[in-house]
Amino acid sequence: MNVTDAVAEILAEEGVEHLIGFPSNPLFDDNAAEEAGIRPIVVRQERTGAHILDGIARITSGDQVEAFACQHGPGTENSVGGIAQAYAESAPIVALPAGYSRAKTNTDPKFSSLVNYQAVTKTTEQLTDPEATEETIRRAFQAARNGRQRPGLVEIPKDVFYEEVDDLDYEPTTSTRSGPDPEAVSDAVDALLDADLPVINAGQGVHYAKGWEPLQELAELLEAPVATTLNGKSAFPEDHPLSLGAGSKSEPRQLNHFIHEADVLFGIGCSFTKTAYGITPPTEDNTLIHSTNDPGDVDKDYKSDLAVIGDAKLVLEAIVDEVRSRVDDTDFGRYDDVTTEIATIESEWLDDWADVLESDETPINPYRVVHELNETVDKDEVVATADAGNARDFMAPFFEVTEPLSYLGWGKTTQLGYGLGLMMGAKLTHPEKVCVHVMGDGAIGMTGMDFETAAREDIPVLEIVLNNFEMASYDTPFSGHYADFAESMGGYGERVEDPDNVADAIERGVEKTKEGTPVLLEFLTAKYTELSRPDLE
Repeated sequence: MNVTDAVAEILAEEGVEHLIGFPSNPLFDDNAAEEAGIRPIVVRQERTGAHILDGIARITSGDQVEAFACQHGPGTENSVGGIAQAYAESAPIVALPAGYSRAKTNTDPKFSSLVNYQAVTKTTEQLTDPEATEETIRRAFQAARNGRQRPGLVEIPKDVFYEEVDDLDYEPTTSTRSGPDPEAVSDAVDALLDADLPVINAGQGVHYAKGWEPLQELAELLEAPVATTLNGKSAFPEDHPLSLGAGSKSEPRQLNHFIHEADVLFGIGCSFTKTAYGITPPTEDNTLIHSTNDPGDVDKDYKSDLAVIGDAKLVLEAIVDEVRSRVDDTDFGRYDDVTTEIATIESEWLDDWADVLESDETPINPYRVVHELNETVDKDEVVATADAGNARDFMAPFFEVTEPLSYLGWGKTTQLGYGLGLMMGAKLTHPEKVCVHVMGDGAIGMTGMDFETAAREDIPVLEIVLNNFEMASYDTPFSGHYADFAESMGGYGERVEDPDNVADAIERGVEKTKEGTPVLLEFLTAKYTELSRPDLE
């Protein structure tokens, strides 16, 4: 067999179900992936392909590692953003871009994935020896699956694809988890038990570790409120009395209050990175406990008092066991006071925002769209995300999620248009779910053509476009009739101008996706960009 067929067979052995990207790459062009039982999906823009794989990885808690392929040269140049996003979100994928033939590899100005992708991948290699095919691809999967999961990349020069190799004897890679140091667990529990008001901050590591149950158990044991990061959103049910919601550029008032009231802040599965889109730990009179599976995050931006390194689920289980071993019939006597305070602050905050969330103004207030979406969809069957900019700020505090992995947020950076690929990946994995993405004019301009991919490949996502004919708060006018565009691409499109029709349109959109049709609902919205209400401060 040649290297192309060998790589396809290795992908199948690794459990890859989808090869997503763009020709020209022999894995697509020679039908090698399809013949190996892998579904090829060609996208309209390379980075959207990486975003789809990112969505599959994240909705499966990193269990499903899929493959990306693209053309040498322009394809690799055009793909950097998608791979970089997966790297930022710790999403495991294996990228297999083509490279220039070995005779041209070092000829300027040839774009080299080996050189240029090193900053946005966990491992980057070039396959130059056909006999090293098995070990080289294995290393990429091993890197992607273990430790802090991130993309592994192997560039395959064009001529290498057609070299002959011996029959394979490939053993697929496995995933491992690291447990915490018992002494570190004991020290963390000392601090948590001595605290008057511990608060937990849960990040995406809880999702990857599937640590949702021990997280809730620990919160209830300690009678401790729980906040999440934006990409940890849905790690803790937001209808739980101890929930504070998700931290972001816009966040619930109760979250901000309790983060600054805490005398011990326990971050689990998070990086504590300084960012406008995350939680800022108080700098005085508090103890910071940081638990992550990546030691490089500890003390990176904020000095920790205690660190616990390990898989989030293993850490949480160890801490729960330690707490239970020390305290019988645990009752710290603060549960009623804490939950009442959370509920009171939240109620006042929602009352203050009611005029916006329930606004009858036209053009439609974008918060009204988010409010109706929150009230309309079944939280047991939804997976949601919002794109960068105002869509994120509308959704993060006001779209409540109750099930693990029912929201795919993002961390420290993101590209406009990222959410379309995320939801396509989620829908491929969970066709029974309603996968909804809220975006604005800027985002649809970046990746909107891949709505056609959703129609062509039978991936019935629900796209909501908040069309205010401009780019966020910038004085940059945009225009377009996106509902008509959706119809022309083979999906269902609807333009809504009356706020009283918002909920009905969402219900119709949900039903259309259940019938197998991708949907784009275009809401003509006001230029409302306030992140806070200065009149209510």
